[in-house]
Amino acid sequence: MAILEVSDLKQYFYLKPDFLAKFAGGKEARIIKAVDGVSFSMETGEILGIAGESGCGKSTACLAVAKLREPTGGAILYKDRNITKMSKKEIRNYRREVQLIFQDPYESLNPRHTVFDLVAEPLRALTDKSKATIKERTMETIEMAGLQPDEYKSRYPHQMSGGERQRVGIAQALVLEPKLVIADEPLSMLDVSIRAGILDLIRDMSKQMNFSCIYVSHDLSILANISDRLMIMYLGRIMEMGATRDIITEPRHPYARALIAAIPIPDPAYKRPIPEIKGEVAQPIDPPPGCRFQTRCLQVMDICRNTEPPLKELKPGHFVACHLY
Repeated sequence: MAILEVSDLKQYFYLKPDFLAKFAGGKEARIIKAVDGVSFSMETGEILGIAGESGCGKSTACLAVAKLREPTGGAILYKDRNITKMSKKEIRNYRREVQLIFQDPYESLNPRHTVFDLVAEPLRALTDKSKATIKERTMETIEMAGLQPDEYKSRYPHQMSGGERQRVGIAQALVLEPKLVIADEPLSMLDVSIRAGILDLIRDMSKQMNFSCIYVSHDLSILANISDRLMIMYLGRIMEMGATRDIITEPRHPYARALIAAIPIPDPAYKRPIPEIKGEVAQPIDPPPGCRFQTRCLQVMDICRNTEPPLKELKPGHFVACHLY
């Protein structure tokens, strides 16, 4: 059963013309199409990885799913209920069942709160549990996150390392026993030496608590180890989506092939081939017609410049948006 269904999600931002533009005669607002027609679904217990370069719309799509932004268009169905049309009571329940693990553990934790208060706060804000139950659940979750409760409960964020802070952030997200967790690049601010432990924790907790997870990352080597399915985005659109193993071993879209070719190989004798890509990421402001990737693709055709490729199913569960197929 699908726990989440996203259909034709759009998230636009409108830029008003500045003084010089108005003076020159420009009056129309410019549009940033951060997310432009994204559709996907998730099963219970599934981990969906979202990859792409900065500015492709990964985090913006996740903020819409978490109901931290109201989408410009489309529908987000959680357990067959459209989250944009929920009542206040339903939104409160949604907040309990959908939680986020933020990217920066230095900024996401209140520096004035102890570890115990940080982890207990979601229970206090969104449930009616007794103080004794809150204390028991909080201490239990701190321990599940890999920290000794008696040792860490009275510490403040500045008294911990980056990895310990991120474990507190994970405990914050999991203390309510959510059904869907959105992890927005939770390893990007951490040292390489401690990333494996945090990654293992998220994967193990997903299996133990049976929650679905959207895991956002630039690093395809991380997503290859944690995700069941992979979705690759570029300038607000889905370029390729399917089983992680299929995309990693047999990428079809030129952009997916370039991303996978850029995965570091721990071999000093390995000579990296030149990626099949050129230029820099285009701006999402008023994108041109046709394929969003046309300006960087080495296999661009005339049809790519005029017609936007639909997301086609090449084989069961493997979708690609490219005119080559």
